Amino acid sequence: QVKSENKKSIWNTEEVPEGSEFDDTWDPREKPEYEILFKQHVGTEDVFFGMTGKDPSTACCEDIVIKIKLPETKYSDITLDIQDKVLDLRTPKKKLLLHLPYPVNSKEGRARFLSEEEVLEVTLRVSRKFNFIN
Repeated sequence: QVKSENKKSIWNTEEVPEGSEFDDTWDPREKPEYEILFKQHVGTEDVFFGMTGKDPSTACCEDIVIKIKLPETKYSDITLDIQDKVLDLRTPKKKLLLHLPYPVNSKEGRARFLSEEEVLEVTLRVSRKFNFIN
């Protein structure tokens, strides 16, 4: 059983799942199609010699790329909020709350809207503790 720091608290902060403040079950907007890709920066020492120990797994990737299909949407209608583990996207017709697979550096991300394809492409830098691979 978890002890609360404050006797008047109803629950402890560890009991509340991260990102739950973004959940809105009553919102009627539909969820857009999206795709999560992982990017890895490799050089000749990785490809030919295997000197750095990187492999094709997501554990060695530096960036997460999220492609979100937003048909019939203008760039000015998109609201995007990035937290360390949550991506929150809202448009007049669509809403996406995505819990990210890895913590990201929300200050170093970038997004671009490809109007011909009607796709929002969000690139986020993975925030990792250094280990023997990274």
